[in-house]
Amino acid sequence: MPEPLPGFDVAVIGAGVVGCALARAFTLAGARVVVLEKAADVLDGASKGNSAILHTGFDAPEGSLELACVREGYRLYHEIHDRLGLPVIRSGAMVLAWTEEEEASLPALMAQAVANGVTDVAPLTGAEARALEPQLSPRVRAGFRVPGEHLIDPWSAAHGYLLQALANGAVLMRQAEVVSGHRAGGAWRLATTAGTVSASLVINAAGLWGDEVDRRVTGESWFTIRPRKGQFVVYDKSAAALAGHILLPVPTKITKGIVVCRTAFGNLLVGPTAEEQEDRIHASVERETLQALMRRGCEILPALAGHEVTAVYAGLRPATEEKEYRIRTDLAEGYICVGGIRSTGLSAALGIAAHVLRLAGRDDVPLADPKWPKMPNLSVEGARDWQSAGHGGVVCHCELVTRREIEAALTGPLAAGSLAGLKRRTRVTMGRCQGFYCSAELARLTEGRLAQPMLGAAHD
Repeated sequence: MPEPLPGFDVAVIGAGVVGCALARAFTLAGARVVVLEKAADVLDGASKGNSAILHTGFDAPEGSLELACVREGYRLYHEIHDRLGLPVIRSGAMVLAWTEEEEASLPALMAQAVANGVTDVAPLTGAEARALEPQLSPRVRAGFRVPGEHLIDPWSAAHGYLLQALANGAVLMRQAEVVSGHRAGGAWRLATTAGTVSASLVINAAGLWGDEVDRRVTGESWFTIRPRKGQFVVYDKSAAALAGHILLPVPTKITKGIVVCRTAFGNLLVGPTAEEQEDRIHASVERETLQALMRRGCEILPALAGHEVTAVYAGLRPATEEKEYRIRTDLAEGYICVGGIRSTGLSAALGIAAHVLRLAGRDDVPLADPKWPKMPNLSVEGARDWQSAGHGGVVCHCELVTRREIEAALTGPLAAGSLAGLKRRTRVTMGRCQGFYCSAELARLTEGRLAQPMLGAAHD
């Protein structure tokens, strides 16, 4: 049995966006932090598939913990994004009504937004909506605008949070699945597949496996994960000109519904669906569902019918038997569970981390002069590496990814551990050819450098 690592103040289980934000918050607060991730790379669970929207919380349940965390996360993201090099595409959103019933619900939704502190919403007639977005179907009846909703990079935020934690002393252990936990003498000993870890405080941010980690560590769980699948269709870059705003439907009690919006990478996205399933691992795509998404996209933007689909994908959200976040603290036992963080996790992550830091009530000494690493820009706004000299040539021509970018993503404390991880750090294989032309060169560049080699690796 390997000897345990030196004791940590905090062990964060799970390196999704919430786990990465938690690692950053506790590290900057002065704690010695270790992050335990069972996969070969970070963001390999629910966080790998999201809509990449920075939400204001205008439609979150009034007075809920979710609303508080989304609002604080939104504020903190705006405070730090420049220093970490994280993009914000200030698009604004439009909530659109397509039926008489949906139109009748708009005043209540606007009142909810105002009650949630989003006071700059503005009503739109159908004609006003089309004046702002000329490609909208003439069937649109009415809507309202939410200026503060923005587009961001789906993965750079989490990478930036964790990279800052690592730059300031945190430790990341990959392929370190937590098998069991035992508490004695005021400290936890966590048995993982990469060795034993000792920590004073354990924070369970295991996402889709949150309830299972609860049971492995404490012997019981107070909630049950019910995976909710979302399928997406991504259109070619030419389609991005069809919509400047994030086009939102009138939400239901179950889901925010089908969204049509640009992406930070210059495509147009339609999705997600909301499908309950038992499987926590596989998020398959189904032809009939994808075709329905495409039909819905064309109903909203008729001109979309003339554009090609670049990719399809599906992700799982860690829904539970209740809509509310499932955050529970047992400080006497040195354990905090952060579960049930569904579709708003990307927006709320920094707020959730700040909330949990307050719950923990630790007396660590905050870092006086923390390091601020800067993420490379991958979005369509701002300069890309291919525009600078000495990049070594473009390897992925669809997404204009350079050899220098790939080499950088394969080195350092947060080096890619899989092709999927390399994709999330650079955009390789995300374009029209889906890696057909660049995979051979990528295989050469990554040979012996990925924990999960390209040979036989899935393009998730």
